[in-house]
Amino acid sequence: MEKQVTVAVIGAGSRGSLFADIIARIPGWGRVVAVAEPRKEYRERFAALHALPPRSVFADWRELVSHPRMCDAVVIATLDRDHAGPAVACTELGYHMLLEKPMAATLEDCRRIVGAQERAGTVTCVCHSLRYNASFAALKRLLDDGPIGRPVTVDQLEQVAWWHQAHSFVRGNWAREERSTFMLLSKSCHDIDYIAHLAGAPCLRVNSFGSLSHFRREQAPQGSGERCVDCGLERRCPYSAPKIYVEGARESWPASVVSAEHTREAHLRAVETGPYGRCVWKCDNDVVDHQVVALEFEGGMTATFTMTGFTQRGGRRIRVHGTEGEVDFTEDAMTVRSFADDRTETIAFEKEEGGHGGGDERVTASFLAAVRANDRSLVSTDVRESLRTHSIVFAAESSRLQGRMVDMEEMA
Repeated sequence: MEKQVTVAVIGAGSRGSLFADIIARIPGWGRVVAVAEPRKEYRERFAALHALPPRSVFADWRELVSHPRMCDAVVIATLDRDHAGPAVACTELGYHMLLEKPMAATLEDCRRIVGAQERAGTVTCVCHSLRYNASFAALKRLLDDGPIGRPVTVDQLEQVAWWHQAHSFVRGNWAREERSTFMLLSKSCHDIDYIAHLAGAPCLRVNSFGSLSHFRREQAPQGSGERCVDCGLERRCPYSAPKIYVEGARESWPASVVSAEHTREAHLRAVETGPYGRCVWKCDNDVVDHQVVALEFEGGMTATFTMTGFTQRGGRRIRVHGTEGEVDFTEDAMTVRSFADDRTETIAFEKEEGGHGGGDERVTASFLAAVRANDRSLVSTDVRESLRTHSIVFAAESSRLQGRMVDMEEMA
């Protein structure tokens, strides 16, 4: 029997805790043996849940790496801007690494992580969960099998959903670039990664437009307060913090992140005093709330990507137009139409539980399998591949900021 992979989790927030739970649910494959988390209540809760002894619980990742290597692998699930430090340090110590996306907040730091991995020869996997989602994988297989001929254009829409935009990118951890990173990298790097995965060819040129147009102080309704609990419009507002975080399912995301304790009283205190109780038009957010990207790939395929925070529901929609047919894709089903015989086929996808439609579970399982077999080929999103597609994201943001098309040769 192959050995059980021992894992330390760096960052015990919602994502780190999710990956730890997945590892614990895969019988005999992995075991969480250590944690590093600066927030005392989250650290203690995580340690209790995974029965960790005090010697394996750290308030800072630097404390963990100051010890000799204590296990096989690490999960890096800190805030985006804090990925590079622990990723490089752990890789240099010989830890295999499951790295939450994005790799890092700068292209230079992404390259540092790749350099560390190439020197260490370890297994690394970046959590581009869309590649591991069963429905997205089915679309990739269909395009490779050729029923619509050669793909010529791809149009991908990411529906962030109005409430998710407000929670994560207005009130939350990803609202300001200086605290996290820019929106396209934090939210949509796995969308750009997936489009590049479908293309199967190098990206040549990128153009992008976008802005923060709605969640601004000048757009606030007349008479609105600074915080929801002090606002006379609160009961009619879709962004009401008491409705979302206090009256909703407090132990489920997104309400669960506002407080480590999930009583009504604790959540009410959080919206009265914390960042999630602020009026969405009067926060300190500066990341865009909508953006479009146009891409050209070697061989002539073109693609567009739209990210918008103004949709009723979340999820992705994709249209692929080929030389012999076309595909309309959602995460529930895809419809394939062929030109020659005017045939239409709809393929329904079985709904899967878990993060990103089962993608989080598969990316974790593939990482553990790669570590157990010491075979880097078992992961499709190692840091070198992720650097390639991250470079497209950085090019798109340069285009948006500079108002010009960016040639991918500039990113080399």
